[in-house]
Amino acid sequence: MFARHRKLVSLSLISLDLPLQSSVRTTAVLYRKDRERCHILFSEPLLADGSESQPPNQPQPSSDPPQLPPSPPSQKTRNPFGLAPSSQEQGSLETVRDRHLWLEISPYRAILTMQGNGGCSYRHLWALGGYGTSRYWLQSNKNRPHDQLRLRNFTRSYTMEGQGIPRAFRLEYELWAQKISLGRYVLNLEVF
Repeated sequence: MFARHRKLVSLSLISLDLPLQSSVRTTAVLYRKDRERCHILFSEPLLADGSESQPPNQPQPSSDPPQLPPSPPSQKTRNPFGLAPSSQEQGSLETVRDRHLWLEISPYRAILTMQGNGGCSYRHLWALGGYGTSRYWLQSNKNRPHDQLRLRNFTRSYTMEGQGIPRAFRLEYELWAQKISLGRYVLNLEVF
């Protein structure tokens, strides 16, 4: 039961212990997998020097309700997620590389996967009221297998508003390396 929707989303990650905050507001493709599961796919551009950039379709703050940008002109210029053209397809924007994020949400668990950027990928699995895993893959050389860093996380709170396609999602979790706490974090998603 794939029902595809294209909507504006805001995803933020905030540390409750450290001065860390990251957010992206862009257009995403939402797929309703079944009654309880939803996949949210989007790209987050990154500048070659590692500093964050505003996506080209970033809405400017205003009192008007958020508007979706126009769809890309043809299927040939779209990446596998059906979003804006990738940096290779844009040609003139060689300094921009997309990071593809995939978020699967259900009332009982969430999975966030980031692919791309050529240097690091990760996958977080959070389970309601329990322990999950956070894995990071460092891609240093094509001739060597990717190095992996595996951490544990504990989900402290997990809320989702809306069924099928969520309107909002909030996850608070702790990150652990064996018995050492690496902090508490809040992942927040809003769908407009």
